[in-house]
Order: sequence, then structure tokens, then C-alpha cells
Amino acid sequence: MDIGQGAVPWVVLADPEGNELCVLDPRDAYEGTGPIAAVVVDAADPARLAGFWGAATGWPVARSGDGFAALRDPAGGPFLELVASDSVKRGKNRLHIDLRPVEGATRDGEADRLITLGAEPADIGQGTTPWVLLADPESNELCVLPERTESP
Repeated sequence: MDIGQGAVPWVVLADPEGNELCVLDPRDAYEGTGPIAAVVVDAADPARLAGFWGAATGWPVARSGDGFAALRDPAGGPFLELVASDSVKRGKNRLHIDLRPVEGATRDGEADRLITLGAEPADIGQGTTPWVLLADPESNELCVLPERTESP
């Protein structure tokens, strides 16, 4: 699939619903991530958005450069990569991030914390839900899930 990526060391494909995905050549940078190496988010300002998501998740910026920033949980797993894009967000995101409140925090307390960091309340017609819908500083939707409960 050609989405204007030019000569890159990966292949761009589309899933059955047309969402782009990339199959990467093996790279040391993605060692230990598992089958999902990264979740990539287009960003007008990757460094600014990395500041928000870093504070929201507690994940540090693992690497950055001209036009991108990649955050990763110190315990491992996939990266959250924020990549510069001139495209303007239109409509509801097909993919969004769900955040759990930190241990001991409530859903509403966590939502308030994220609003303090730059998120805004969002309404995409979700109606009454057990989660709080917010938008990050670039209008990408995210959900704050109900507080953690112990397993029975």
C-alpha cells in the first residue's frame, strides 16, 4: 500500500477495514516489544504531545529526534510513537488509548489530573458510560476507565 511513505525499511499494509499497519524489518530498537512493536499516533507537535503522554502514563521518552518522540513503559512492551504529520484530525479516532487510574486513584480523580495536564472533556455521542472520555492536547480521544478493583 502506498500512502506516500517513500523509501522506508518497512512494508505498509491495510487491515480488512482499511486501517494502515506496518511490518518492520528486524531492528534492535524494537527488541522485546512482542508482536506489536509500536502504536503510532500522528502529531502536529510530537515533543509537546510526548510531554502530555509522558505525564499521563509515567512513561519516559525512550528516544526522540526531528519529528518524532517514542515513549515506553520501563517494564517493556510496545512503544507509543508520536510522529509529525501535517494531516488534520477529522472526526472520531478509530483507535484510542484507555487509561486505568493509578493505584488508589479514582476514575474522576484521574480525569481531573489529565485535564490539569492539558486534556479536555470530549463528547462523541457516547451517552452514559462507566468511563470518562477526554481528548489529549491534539484532540485524540482517550478514555479513563473506572478505578481498579480486586479480583474475586
